[in-house]
Amino acid sequence: MASIRSDLISIRIINADEREETLEIHVTLNLSLMEALKAGGYPVLGTCGGIALCATCAVEVLSGNEHLSLPTDQELDMLDLLPNLPRFTRLACQIRLRPGMDGLLVRLVG
Repeated sequence: MASIRSDLISIRIINADEREETLEIHVTLNLSLMEALKAGGYPVLGTCGGIALCATCAVEVLSGNEHLSLPTDQELDMLDLLPNLPRFTRLACQIRLRPGMDGLLVRLVG
């Protein structure tokens, strides 16, 4: 469902209880998905501070992957170090939120 305001997007999150929740974010704040999740009270560690060195913010992208930028080599290198990740796992710290991402669906992994 598209937001009425163009600067407000809804991110859908599958939590640890396998329930879907929605987090609304103003994209004008230029947040990463990790920053938005942490601000929303989700259990995302992000121990490296968002520079793709720890993978404690990993998320599985269930829907909306086509709206994300391609992962950098640094992100891919970090993900390669982790065993048994779902196919569409990304580091939330490397996903900058922007208007086209309304409705993105992710599951917390890290």
